[in-house]
Amino acid sequence: MDREELYDVFETMSLADVIRLQDHLSQLLRRRFGRDLGLIFTDIVGSTKYFNQFGDEAGRRLQQRHIDTLEEVLARHGGRIVDTAGDGAFCAVPSAQSGALTLIDVMNLVDEQNVNLETPHMMHLRCGLHWGQVLTNGEVVTGDSVNLAARIAGSARIDEIRLSRAAFTELANTHRLRCRPLGATELKGLTKPVDLFTLDWLDHSLFPGFVYIEETGQKIALPNKPTITFGRLGLHDGISANDIVLTLDDPTQSRQISRWHFELRRSPKGYVLRPVSRGRTEVDGVVVERGSEVPIAAGSIVKLSRVITLSFRAGHSIVDEGARATMFAGD
Repeated sequence: MDREELYDVFETMSLADVIRLQDHLSQLLRRRFGRDLGLIFTDIVGSTKYFNQFGDEAGRRLQQRHIDTLEEVLARHGGRIVDTAGDGAFCAVPSAQSGALTLIDVMNLVDEQNVNLETPHMMHLRCGLHWGQVLTNGEVVTGDSVNLAARIAGSARIDEIRLSRAAFTELANTHRLRCRPLGATELKGLTKPVDLFTLDWLDHSLFPGFVYIEETGQKIALPNKPTITFGRLGLHDGISANDIVLTLDDPTQSRQISRWHFELRRSPKGYVLRPVSRGRTEVDGVVVERGSEVPIAAGSIVKLSRVITLSFRAGHSIVDEGARATMFAGD
């Protein structure tokens, strides 16, 4: 019987028979095509601005780097890209755990790529992960769970992985411990708030959490950013000039510190210090010239222009992206 003949049969069916057939088809759909999957959405942050500033060719390269990064990591965890749309990608993985591992590896690989790029060309992502039932024929993946995963990603901050409670409960204990509850969160397009978690993808044992200024006794929490800038200038054209503003009580000594003195860049293996001025920069007693790089870990001592000493200390500090550094008196 071809399709047209089948449709003719449907036309002769009673209401009760149609309802029975509908129930049967629903069961058949779930039995043949229903499956639980880990659902990932990733989105490039600021891509529209990037296209406007650097043009279509550069913007397309950024999008391709996003896709290439996902494909490289997904291949290690049994996942695949289901669909792409401009600066976003939808991926499927066999489990919530493999989804978490995928996103952790993606974020670390992006950090590794970014450390060698100028700040405007760094790629930043927001990511969402959900575990739920979908309909799939092995290629197309559809269902309400897909929509929820997309909404979760859309709510994430820059360089953040967010996940649903369903995904969280499927994780291994080691990864549950790296999650922080966000509580009931309003998501665009949904009538009810959804319990979300954020997954901390950084290995904080590799990163100092604070810097101690020996001359002033200030203890400053390092912000959670891919690039942290240090210098004496607080504001430039009405906006924040440095993440960590370095000043001393003596104005003459303060002026020895460059307006923009150095930056820390995050990499999967820890911070890398890069001087951005000709002002003297010493790391553990060794002078580092502008354009050079040196790793920074807990215990590193940085001295600037022979007037101010920064001691990097261990500790897990979470300061939101865009927030100014928090200062604490004493050690």
